[in-house]
Amino acid sequence: MAKDPATPGRLKQIRMVAQFVKQANPKGMPIVYGSALGTLAVFVVLGVLFGWTWYVFGVLAAILVGLIVFSRLAQRAQFSMLHGQPGATYAILQGMRGNWYVEEKPVAVNREQDLVFRVVGHPGVILVSEGPSNRVQRMLVAEKKRVQRVAIDVPVYDIQCGDGEGQVPLAKLQRHLMKLPRNLRKPVVSEVNNRMRALTPAMPMPKGPMPKNVRMPRGPKGPR
Repeated sequence: MAKDPATPGRLKQIRMVAQFVKQANPKGMPIVYGSALGTLAVFVVLGVLFGWTWYVFGVLAAILVGLIVFSRLAQRAQFSMLHGQPGATYAILQGMRGNWYVEEKPVAVNREQDLVFRVVGHPGVILVSEGPSNRVQRMLVAEKKRVQRVAIDVPVYDIQCGDGEGQVPLAKLQRHLMKLPRNLRKPVVSEVNNRMRALTPAMPMPKGPMPKNVRMPRGPKGPR
């Protein structure tokens, strides 16, 4: 039987993520192993009491629990890596699953390298800032007025991402956007995004490294 050529790549990626989790949290991998073994132990007891079929369920359940815990620890490790970096907000936004369009370049930048990114999705147009509230508020107001001239009858939201009062923490940004109301249908989302892309000016990129191709790990698929 031919081997899947992608398998070595997946295993290497898993090892790299495991190493990263270990660096971010030395207790991370022991927690993964402990959760899997603990789940398996419970099913072994059930197997002793009710029959050998519980052993099979125990192996599958142990793998699933281990993957779920591993995925969550990997997310926390990536949030830790991105926190405080210029463009961390964009790295989180581009990892969103579903019908979301994220503009690759910031639509507004100031001298302090605070950023405003634009997202188009079922809620409408969402402007997400990165930086202290007292500096980004004026940028959001100006960009919102500019967008509203083109996005007629389309809801426009502004969200401040950060650790300050009234801001959305980086780790909760995706969840916050997913909770917004679904105001637009899929064809309308695409049409609005085309209008927004025509509006985008050439913005200077911030100094320093900007995270690229950093996607949050997706939840594991259950064992088949």
